[in-house]
Amino acid sequence: MARFDEILVGQVAELEHVVTEKDLERFVALSGDDNRLHVDAEYAARTSFKKPVAHGMLGVSFISTIIGTRLPGDGALWFSQSLEFLLPVRVGDTLLVRAEVLSKSERTQVIELQTDIFNQNRQKVTTGIAKVKVVDFEEGETVEPEPPRPVALVVGGSGGMGSAICRSLAAAGFDVAVHGFTQMDKAAAVARDVEASGQKTVIVNADIRDEAAVANMVHHVKRHLGNITVLVNCTTAPMAPIRWTDVLWKDFDAHFQTALQGAFYLVRHVAPQMEAVGYGKIIHISAQMIDTPMGNQLPFITTKAALEGFSHALAIELASSGIRVNMVAPGMTDTQQMSEVPERIRLMAAARVPLRRLAKPEDIAGVVTFLASRQSDYLTGETIRVNGGQVMA
Repeated sequence: MARFDEILVGQVAELEHVVTEKDLERFVALSGDDNRLHVDAEYAARTSFKKPVAHGMLGVSFISTIIGTRLPGDGALWFSQSLEFLLPVRVGDTLLVRAEVLSKSERTQVIELQTDIFNQNRQKVTTGIAKVKVVDFEEGETVEPEPPRPVALVVGGSGGMGSAICRSLAAAGFDVAVHGFTQMDKAAAVARDVEASGQKTVIVNADIRDEAAVANMVHHVKRHLGNITVLVNCTTAPMAPIRWTDVLWKDFDAHFQTALQGAFYLVRHVAPQMEAVGYGKIIHISAQMIDTPMGNQLPFITTKAALEGFSHALAIELASSGIRVNMVAPGMTDTQQMSEVPERIRLMAAARVPLRRLAKPEDIAGVVTFLASRQSDYLTGETIRVNGGQVMA
């Protein structure tokens, strides 16, 4: 929870939510409000609304979420709210819920919030003013600060390499947030393995190309596990081979959105948590192909090289905050992603490796775990190659 003296006039908190049929069913079950305008499409069609309208208080409930978890957070006492419902909300609408501090009273420790809800068309659907008392809580005895509890967010944790990294970090004593995008069943299986090793875990789902989704994910991890001290980003766009004469800019754009835009959003929202504890590790997964390019992979190689430059620059920017930024560049690794690479190419690649095999996900996971540990605290801005000796420098 934010202390009263830490809250600033003009401070803003936001969240996004897509209204679903399940939301309406749950609201009806909880409130008993089964007004046919909300739940009966045939009835609604005979009204001026033409379609069922979501309960106004369903959207307002997310104002409660912002006040109770973000601004000011735990312990907030929300005692007054004015409301004006301006436009109907329907299933499928994406709501942006926003709270901004208008004023604060030192005497009463009350903050006044402008609370607005917008739809996906940027139309304001609900507006009002909230009053919230920031309740003091007793501090315990002053003690020496302990090192932050190791909490890792592994983006792409449901994949072959990511799942191995999650398990390795858990074995090393990290609590692990397992991110998945489309393979949530695999993310759940990885989370069970983390729990079996005695560590806390949470499963998160987000499209890292969407900044609001990233912000919500990072906030969710903090509420359940605490401040993130390690960010591992091992996502990438599919490596479908494309002849350079057939490459379109949209192919580059798909890789840039995942490799760079996604990395930027992740760092933008995770770094403040690391800065709050004065310590953190950011680890990006690069690729050996930057050093030894493979044909028909122009968009993939270009964006991985850009990610390496981004990481080097970031290492300089964040060093003074105690945050280290490093990269791991695997050689060809035996994962599901390699299914797009022809068998002949994989065999030829293994034959060129001095150790005569492709990398295993566990090989990469071990190096990532080292970079996440205290043993690597004097490393930043480095790229560690894990390729069986194929590239030596």
